[in-house]
Amino acid sequence: MKLTFKTGSALSLSALGLAVWASLPAAAQAIEDTEDDVRIEETIIVTSTAAAAEAQARASATPGGTDVITHEEYADRFLVSMRDTLAFSPGVYTQPRYGQEVRVSIRGSGISRGFHMRGLTLLQDGAPINLADDNGDFQELEPIFFDHLEVYRGANALRFGSGTLGGAVNGVTPTGDTAPGIYVRGDVGSFDTYRGLVSGGVSSGKWDAWAAVSADTSNGDRDHVNRDSMRFHGNLGYDVTDNITTRFYASVNDINQELPGALNIATVLSNPKQGNFVGDQARDIKSIRVQNQTRIDFENSSFAAGLWLNDKELYHPIFQVIDNESLDKGIWTRYEWQAGPVGLTIGAEAREGDVDAKRFVNINGARGTQTQGADQDAWTRNVYAEGRYGVTDKLTLVAGAIYAEGKREQLLTRNNALPANVKGSAEFEEFSPKFGALYEIAPDIQMFANYSRSAEFPGFSEVAQVASFVPVDAQTAWTAEIGTRGRAGIAEWDVAIYSADIDGEMLQFTVGPDIPATTFNADKTRHRGLEAGLSLDLTDRITLRQVYQYSDFSFRGDAQYGDNTLPVVPEHVYRAEIKYSGDRFSIAPNLEWLPDGPYADYNNTTQTGGYTLLGVTGSFKATDNIDIFLDARNLADEKAAGDVGAVITATPASVIYYPVERRAVFGGIRARF
Repeated sequence: MKLTFKTGSALSLSALGLAVWASLPAAAQAIEDTEDDVRIEETIIVTSTAAAAEAQARASATPGGTDVITHEEYADRFLVSMRDTLAFSPGVYTQPRYGQEVRVSIRGSGISRGFHMRGLTLLQDGAPINLADDNGDFQELEPIFFDHLEVYRGANALRFGSGTLGGAVNGVTPTGDTAPGIYVRGDVGSFDTYRGLVSGGVSSGKWDAWAAVSADTSNGDRDHVNRDSMRFHGNLGYDVTDNITTRFYASVNDINQELPGALNIATVLSNPKQGNFVGDQARDIKSIRVQNQTRIDFENSSFAAGLWLNDKELYHPIFQVIDNESLDKGIWTRYEWQAGPVGLTIGAEAREGDVDAKRFVNINGARGTQTQGADQDAWTRNVYAEGRYGVTDKLTLVAGAIYAEGKREQLLTRNNALPANVKGSAEFEEFSPKFGALYEIAPDIQMFANYSRSAEFPGFSEVAQVASFVPVDAQTAWTAEIGTRGRAGIAEWDVAIYSADIDGEMLQFTVGPDIPATTFNADKTRHRGLEAGLSLDLTDRITLRQVYQYSDFSFRGDAQYGDNTLPVVPEHVYRAEIKYSGDRFSIAPNLEWLPDGPYADYNNTTQTGGYTLLGVTGSFKATDNIDIFLDARNLADEKAAGDVGAVITATPASVIYYPVERRAVFGGIRARF
C-alpha cells in the first residue's frame, strides 16, 4: 500500500513543594465558596471510570511494579510527546530530545539507544505497535487520544506477551460507550505552536463508535526542528451476543519532523536554540494501521483474539537518506480462567514483517546516488502462561514463563547488487521463567516480590549496520524485585526496589558525527534502582504528587571498562507537583530536579551537570461545557543538557548533547457537547 499524503535531597524537595502550597493565593477560598461544587474533570474530561478501574484491578493483582494513568492526570498539559503522559509514572525515565522525539526507558531499557525505541513493548488497545523486529516509534501513539495508559515494569508485563527488561506501556483509547458526544480541544503557545483535536462517540443498541482527528504544527524551541502532523484514530464495536463482542480499529499517521541535531556542551549552555542540521535531517512517517479484537466471555473464563496490519513509510535523511517501506502483520490470543483461589492466563503472539530498505547519499535532505538496497524480513513470536494460587485470603503465589523466538534476515534486492557484506541472518530463542508473591497486609496495602528472567532480541538497527550484517546476540537478565503499594490516610504510594544482572546488554556508542552508532554486546552489567511514587492529600482540595527514581547502572568487571557507571541515565531524578483543585479553577506548580546529570561516556571522564526545571499548569471552568487551561514550562529559562548520546570518551568538543526544553507557555480551550 502506497501512502501519499541523593535520597535526602529528594525529601528536601518535598518540603519545597509544601512551601509552594503555602504560598497559594488566599483568594482561592473566596472563589470556592461562591461557585458550584462541580469539578472540572467531571464535566469536561470524560474518562471511562469502569475501564480504568478494571485496568487498576488487573494492575493491583500483579506482584510487581505497575501503574495506571488516567487522562485527567495530564489533561492540563500541552501534550508534546509521551513524556507528558508518563512524567509521573514511577520508574519511567523520560527525556525529550527534540520535538516529539523522546527517550523512554524503564529500568535502563535501551539506555544507549540514541534514537527510536528498544527494550519496551509498546501497545495500543492491547496490540503491539512494535514492528516485527521489535523496533518502533513512540510518535505513532497520539497521547491526546488515550482514555488511560497501563504501565507494567519489567517481567510484570508478561500478560502483554512482553519478556523485555523494560516491560510494556499500553495506551487505551475511548469507545462510543465510554466517551459519548463531541469533544474539541485547541492549543496555542510559544514557537508558533498550534494543536487541535476533534473527537466524537456514539452508541446505539449493539453498536458503538468513537473517532478522533488531531493536527499540530510548531517551529519548535531550536533551529531546524519544525514539525507538523495529522493523526486519525477510530474504533467500531459490536455486541454479537451477550457474551461475544468484537471491535475494529483504524489509525492513520502523517508525521513530519525536522531534526535539529546534537550540540557540544558549551553550545547547550550558551545557545541551546542553535541547531546542527547538516544534510537537512528529518524523520517523516506515514502509516496506516488496522486491527480487530474479539472477546468471548464464559462463566469463569474468557478468550480474546486479535489481528493487526501496519503499512508504514519512513523517509529519514540523516548521515544518508534512509527510505524504507514496511508491511507488518500479527496475531495474538489470550485465555484467562479463574476458579476460586486458582487463576490461569495463557497467551501467544506472532509478528512478521518485511522492509524494502533503501539508502541514498544525502544531498541536503534529498536522495542522491543509491548506496544500499536490501530486503529485510523479520518475525518474532512467543507463547506464555501464568498461574496464580491464593494460598490464603492474603497471600497469592504466581509462577509463569514466556518462550520467545525470532529471526532477522537481510538480503539484497533482486534488481540491486549493492554491497554483499550487508547480507546475513540471525535466529534467536529464549525461555524466561517468572516467580512472584503478593501479600495483602491490609485491604488497601500490598507487599510484593518477584524473580524473573527477561530476553531481548536485536532488531535491524542492531544487526543490519551500515558496513555489514553484525551477529549481535540476544540480551538476557535475571531481575529481583521487592516493593509495596497502597493507601493509608492521606498517603498513596508505589515503591519498588529492583536489581537486574544482565548478560550481553546491547550497548551503543557514537563514533563520529557522520558515522552511525555501533551496537555491541557487553559482557556483564547490573542495573539496580528504586522506583517510588508518593501522593499526599494534604486537604480535600490540595494534593502533592511526587516521583523519585534512583538508578545505579554499571559494568561488572568488564575487561575494558571495569566497574564503570553506564552513561545516559542519571543517578537521581525527582519530580513533584502540588495541585489545588477548586470548584472553578485548579493550579499546579511543578518541578523536575536532577542534582547531577549522567555520565556522557563509557570511560566516565565526563559528567553532565544537574538542573532544576520549574513550571505550572492550571485550568479554569468557564461554563459547564467549556474550560481554559495553561501550561508554562522552564519558567527560570534553565540551560542544561537533558539527553546525551553515549561515546567511549567525551571531550568538550563532543557533539552528543540535547538541551532541555526552553522556556515556553502554552494554553488552550476544551469543550464537550
